[in-house]
Amino acid sequence: MKLHIISPSGTLFEGEVQRVALPGAKSPFVVLRHHAPLISLLTSGGVGYTLPDGTEGRVEISGGFVEVRDEVVTVCTD
Repeated sequence: MKLHIISPSGTLFEGEVQRVALPGAKSPFVVLRHHAPLISLLTSGGVGYTLPDGTEGRVEISGGFVEVRDEVVTVCTD
């Protein structure tokens, strides 16, 4: 699936990933392939992801929202 992390200043990450861990406003959650569509608020914290080769990465955000739809995870942060 594709992960896009965007902010008003530009794209913070864009690429193919196996999983995404998100700091949900109510509690943290993980998105895997074939996840049901959703929109959720995010709190400050790290967006963790695993690349297809197993490498892990993390982008710190100060809040925002995420949309999961059609194998695309889009994180909008400020």
